[in-house]
Amino acid sequence: MALSDHFREFRARLLRCVLAFIVVFAVGLYFHQLLLDVVFGPYEQANARLPEGTTEATTSGAGAGLTLWLKLAGFGAIVVTAPYWLYQIWAFVLPGLYAQERKMTRIFVAIAGPLFLVGVALGYYTLPVALEVLIGFNPDNVTNLIDFGDYLQFFTRTLLVFGLSFNIPVFVVLLNFAGVVKGRQLAAYRPWIVIGTFIFAAAATPSTDPFSMCLMAVPMMVLFFASEVIARLNDRRRANRAPNAGLGPDDLSPI
Repeated sequence: MALSDHFREFRARLLRCVLAFIVVFAVGLYFHQLLLDVVFGPYEQANARLPEGTTEATTSGAGAGLTLWLKLAGFGAIVVTAPYWLYQIWAFVLPGLYAQERKMTRIFVAIAGPLFLVGVALGYYTLPVALEVLIGFNPDNVTNLIDFGDYLQFFTRTLLVFGLSFNIPVFVVLLNFAGVVKGRQLAAYRPWIVIGTFIFAAAATPSTDPFSMCLMAVPMMVLFFASEVIARLNDRRRANRAPNAGLGPDDLSPI
């Protein structure tokens, strides 16, 4: 394809994504109260366990209410249309890949998507505990005023970190299939990877309690060990298929 054809295809796929976003955005405006219940649910759970008067959600400005609904609808539209616009990106890149690369991308899409959703679900589950711990640091007789815009940013960042962290082992497997990382290298650095995983979980989780940290770190370690096993099996399969597989140091190579 000529460069102009690539630009035309990119424009067509971009317009499809924008159109899908606008449609879902309009639907989100109609169901704005449902979106508010979903996003604000963790805060309400944390607030119910805190002493009365500890925290209060607020907005500021005459147009804050309208901005609130627009942000909610936009957030919902990005999440709902994510499979569609991710597919458009993948379909745009796919024709330029070799057959083996296409196979690897299909495997990545099939595994990475569910893992990301599992991470998001765990993040949503732990968010009330994180909010309760963080708000609980306020001194007595001091009311914590939470602006909705800041809360939505905090909510989005937390779920995104949890979702992406669960895809790190998938990238490790892809690097192994590409020949960049070997299974024995992962085994050699395993203690440092374990320490680094817990440090990452401690820094990424919004609260300071060990429960949230372990809820992210332990599944990540299980996925990492699974990726190490897959890498070792792939290295063994690749070695068996090598031209000199099974030959001794004094045997003649077929090459």
